[in-house]
Amino acid sequence: MILERISSPADLKGLSGPELVRLCGELRQFLVDSVSRTGGHLASNLGAVELTVALHRVYDTSRDRLVFDVGHQCYVHKALTGRRGMFDTLRRLGGLSGFPKPEESGHDAFVAGHASNSVSVALGMARARTLTEEGYGVAALIGDGALTGGLAYEGLNDAGASGEPLVVILNDNGMSIDPNVGGVATHLSRLRLRPGYYRFKKGYRAVLNHFPGGRQIYQFNHRIKSGVKRAIYPCSMFEDMGFTYLGPVDGHNVEQLCTTLAWAREMDCPVLLHVRTVKGKGYAPAEFWPERSHGVSPFDPAVGPGQERKVDFSYILGHELVELAGHDRRLCAVTAAMAEGTGLQEFASAWPKRFFDVGIAEGHAVAMSAGLAKQGMVPVFAVYSSFLQRGFDMLLHDVALQRLHVVLAVDRAGLVGADGPTHHGCQDVGYLTQIPGMTVLCPASFGELKAMLRAAIAMDSPVAIRYPRGGESRQYPDWTGESASVLRRGTDVTLVSYGPLTDELLDAAELLAEKGVSAEVIKLHRIAPLDTELVIESVRRTGRLLTLEDCNENGSIGQQIAAALAQAGAVPRALVLKNLKNAFAPQGTVPQLRELLGLDAGSVAEAAKDML
Repeated sequence: MILERISSPADLKGLSGPELVRLCGELRQFLVDSVSRTGGHLASNLGAVELTVALHRVYDTSRDRLVFDVGHQCYVHKALTGRRGMFDTLRRLGGLSGFPKPEESGHDAFVAGHASNSVSVALGMARARTLTEEGYGVAALIGDGALTGGLAYEGLNDAGASGEPLVVILNDNGMSIDPNVGGVATHLSRLRLRPGYYRFKKGYRAVLNHFPGGRQIYQFNHRIKSGVKRAIYPCSMFEDMGFTYLGPVDGHNVEQLCTTLAWAREMDCPVLLHVRTVKGKGYAPAEFWPERSHGVSPFDPAVGPGQERKVDFSYILGHELVELAGHDRRLCAVTAAMAEGTGLQEFASAWPKRFFDVGIAEGHAVAMSAGLAKQGMVPVFAVYSSFLQRGFDMLLHDVALQRLHVVLAVDRAGLVGADGPTHHGCQDVGYLTQIPGMTVLCPASFGELKAMLRAAIAMDSPVAIRYPRGGESRQYPDWTGESASVLRRGTDVTLVSYGPLTDELLDAAELLAEKGVSAEVIKLHRIAPLDTELVIESVRRTGRLLTLEDCNENGSIGQQIAAALAQAGAVPRALVLKNLKNAFAPQGTVPQLRELLGLDAGSVAEAAKDML
């Protein structure tokens, strides 16, 4: 096998064209075999095999800077940069990250887990190179999905005008960029990819510049040519921004990719290389179901990733919305390119006119939801916690300032597992609870989620419902609107949490009871506005308080409760705030991470005993 001979990108340099083609086939088989055992991002990596091989043939990523957008398509890059033997640990605790991670390898230029920032980052690197007078190359790899985010256009606008030599590779799998029109466009695309075309163009401009009026002649001809191109090429907007546009190129022709990338790198200007690929290429189940083969659990390679929808919090949210929309014509559902992930596909089928997928544009989704609410609709924006942070300004300025009734269904709140620090929803507690007028509800079971969703839709101000990834661990009594509940009476120590971490408190109380310790367990149903009356009453009796959260300490509910206790003159004799402190949580399963970070029942019980 050729792949067995590849221990670093340098080993690609001596391969022939046919050997490169064989290598791509072996890499695809390696991806399917590996991801079927560990789970991970499959279809996006299968579609980028040839492109990644070509990038490593042309660039030296130990020195040149290759910036991935989102980063879930970096598996081939990792396999070619000395990490192939670590793939059995992919996305596992202490193992190989599923995203670029500079501390893992010098070949990873930048952490990537969210979309649309690659051009901005790459431009910063290119400008640093110019200022330090170094000679490394800079390239940004961005997909057409990420190009739906406004930040991408901010970066493109600045990069094109900068004149900085860098290459932006648009990996287009047919979702966002319109096809070129007709045979003339195809012919011109081929012509533009020939090195001789650009040598002629450069020489032609240089000659005219030496003659009186030559610049005006060149500009006149350029305007005529641009007008013709606008009628044929839908991508001329990139040239209007200042890029030299190359493409479209067949993203699965590795030899042509190598040639075109090499030429693009040699140009002393901003270049946009448009590459057409097929998501899931080379593996039939992934090609047929590219969306469902995006992020997968372990599967049988002979069958493909499982297609059954699990009953989890996301599914319950979407299913309940469908029913509620049948009784309330004002109800709308909004997603930022995550309809399946947030459980909204059923709503999209049942109520298509009231379903809006805005692409990877969370800030726009929040602002658009504000517009819907201002005109009398009730928008429910279902979004992952770690993605919602991209719309924080709009939450403040467009929603909260006018107290508009926007419902945020905050999916993947808290620790999420294998996707790691770029996807953990551990910041929303801090930023949502500081927004004036925002209500934040925290269900721990499917029944509570249904009840809280109904309550949120009946409100007339901003409200967020934050719930975890996955399913419920236990059922709780029906929620009837109270801000907090005492789930277990005790006399020695007060344990307080919210959401699914309440499970750990109840288990910890059982462990403590076995040791003769009586723990009172309080579950917060609502963390903003925060009602501390039950907690203050309890702490006055027990004298000890432990709060449990999977968020950072600054801005945590534990801190807010501690302040309320001090103001009420009920300072406990012992106080423990168990949370993530000032750190990002690593990757791993949720139970592993809770144990590692001291957020599991055993750790809570030990801490409570220490307080005594």
